[in-house]
Amino acid sequence: MIEEVKRNYLEINSLQDLHEGTEPTEDYSLNLLDPINFQLNKFFYKNIGQNHKWVDRLAWTESQWIDYVSNDKVQTYILKYKDDLVGFFELIFHFEKKEVEIAYFGILEEFRNKKLGSYLLSQAIKKSFSQNIDRVWVHTCSLDHKNALNNYIARGMKIFKTEIIKI
Repeated sequence: MIEEVKRNYLEINSLQDLHEGTEPTEDYSLNLLDPINFQLNKFFYKNIGQNHKWVDRLAWTESQWIDYVSNDKVQTYILKYKDDLVGFFELIFHFEKKEVEIAYFGILEEFRNKKLGSYLLSQAIKKSFSQNIDRVWVHTCSLDHKNALNNYIARGMKIFKTEIIKI
């Protein structure tokens, strides 16, 4: 069965345009994943993505995962509640273009609807702009969480391209 999916590409071109989400309690922490751990990237990808048809990386071998997370242009941040994993985002830096792609972003199901997505997205944008870049962009689609597009727009991102894809 072929399904039509609407994909939106969004961008923000200045940290001054960011409308930050509310910071959660001090029991939450956000840290750069260092040292890298492809198993955590894979865990988040599979567990968050299963509800949104994230399928492109499911066939990746262990060495493909390691190569990806080992790339100097890729950074992964992990959000935790005390010692529990909550969510993540992956940034891909394109220094030659002075831009950052938020490649993957999400909150585990048991932590959804707690306003953590707005905080996590705000942090992804702030971490991106801290590297002397001019643009942060992301794409989302109609298969993603029902609040995803609204969250991006509420943080100050603007749609610059829309397309219909068939999957």
